[in-house]
Amino acid sequence: MAEDGIWHGGDLATARALFPDAPQPWVDLSTGINPIPYPLPKLPLSLWQRLPGADDEAALLAAARKAYHVPPKAEIVAAPGTQILIDLLPRVLPALVAVGPVAVLGPTYAEHALAWRKAGATVREPTTLADVAEAATVVVVNPNNPDGRSLSHPDLAALAARCAARGGMLILDEAFADFTPETSLLPILPPATIVLRSFGKTYGLAGVRLGFAIGEVAPIAALRAAMGPWAVAGPALEIGARALADTESLAAAGAARGADAARLDALLSPLGRIVGGTTLFRLLATPDAPSLFAHLGRHGLYVRRFQNDATWLRFGLPGDAAAWTRLEAALASFARGVVSA
Repeated sequence: MAEDGIWHGGDLATARALFPDAPQPWVDLSTGINPIPYPLPKLPLSLWQRLPGADDEAALLAAARKAYHVPPKAEIVAAPGTQILIDLLPRVLPALVAVGPVAVLGPTYAEHALAWRKAGATVREPTTLADVAEAATVVVVNPNNPDGRSLSHPDLAALAARCAARGGMLILDEAFADFTPETSLLPILPPATIVLRSFGKTYGLAGVRLGFAIGEVAPIAALRAAMGPWAVAGPALEIGARALADTESLAAAGAARGADAARLDALLSPLGRIVGGTTLFRLLATPDAPSLFAHLGRHGLYVRRFQNDATWLRFGLPGDAAAWTRLEAALASFARGVVSA
């Protein structure tokens, strides 16, 4: 758990503290990260010995433009992960804080609302698009984390136009759009819109720390200036450029993870209602969520619980046969216990 009290996935220190007698190794299903990482290329030693070069960054940005279908007139900047962009946006665009309320369409990734509140913005967290009407700036995660909700292109374009008319912006977090490219607004990027894209989740390389912001010249330039030179490490530039250009691997990974998600749905559906999710995670709603969380924890399987809804559990995808076997066995034993009770 972060110092700000927000629960995040991948926090195995908390899992160990909660379930000290759990069998090892832990199966971490608490994140939305691809459990099958993109194969790392062999990197020249020089990438570790020198500062990143302008050509290295240019190659990455060119690959990202093509992979994400970025319009020619849009600007793009690379960052050491999307999180730093979320934190920086309210700071480098103070006019958005001053112009009026910021709406974060929720429930969603909690760091968005926190970042705007830390900058002094009045933040509202409506749960329907109709309730964001009076906001000047709107933050939307699309597809959404954790329920996979996706808004249509016409709805998003209309929302961007309303934000622009109020002197605000649409901030669109497309961290989970890689496997459903049809959800991305980038090919028709409207004015007054900034799109965030994450590299590590789709490619299973969260430790590389790589993300992108895409939009009009002024806000993207402000983000670039705030991060300063050499913001992204040389090895990350190289890995990102190669992976983003490898469209065949992305398609194969999408098909494989889609099959995994369907397999996970079949395992979870007897225990409750599948609320939704994305290719990389599924959200289960059940009144038995607290006891299921504890049961899985005692079996060394860590899933994501939620502060806003105690009936929700989010399951990431197991990464190998052993992890699938452990999950299947733990879910089966829980179901037997529920039935016998």
